[in-house]
Amino acid sequence: MERSSIGIGAMERTEEGSAAAGCAPMPTPRLAIGELAGEFGLTHRTIRHYEDEGLLAPERVGNARVYGHRDRARLALICRGKRLGFSLAEIKDFLNLYDTDDAQVEQMRYMRSLARRRISALEQQLADVQQTLAELCTIDTQISEHLRRNGITETQDMEEKHS
Repeated sequence: MERSSIGIGAMERTEEGSAAAGCAPMPTPRLAIGELAGEFGLTHRTIRHYEDEGLLAPERVGNARVYGHRDRARLALICRGKRLGFSLAEIKDFLNLYDTDDAQVEQMRYMRSLARRRISALEQQLADVQQTLAELCTIDTQISEHLRRNGITETQDMEEKHS
């Protein structure tokens, strides 16, 4: 059964995924850790860390890690989640909910809750940055006025710095 998701990205299909009616499933490409790392711009160490955290579970062929479609899809979600500011624990919870129900209702509720908290935090950060910028602009204006009252121009100030 094919599933789509609006969470932090779609996990297109599982490796067993369904093919279009009457078509045979396409073989799943296998990637070595270096290929996967290169594709996502990550280090081998980062990918191994995600494995240690239980986010990825590649097959082992001899001593080599072999990553399939599911690992690649999960890594895309991990990268997107990190870019959006979610913790690895939150991303892991989201990924683990993927397999709990076909409709992905709990996964979507969880993601909505995470997204709303993140939006709230970013809005607060934005307000804090805007306030800080306003205060710094006020300080800059006050200093410029003070220097001007004392006969020092912005140009003189800059020239003295470079002498």
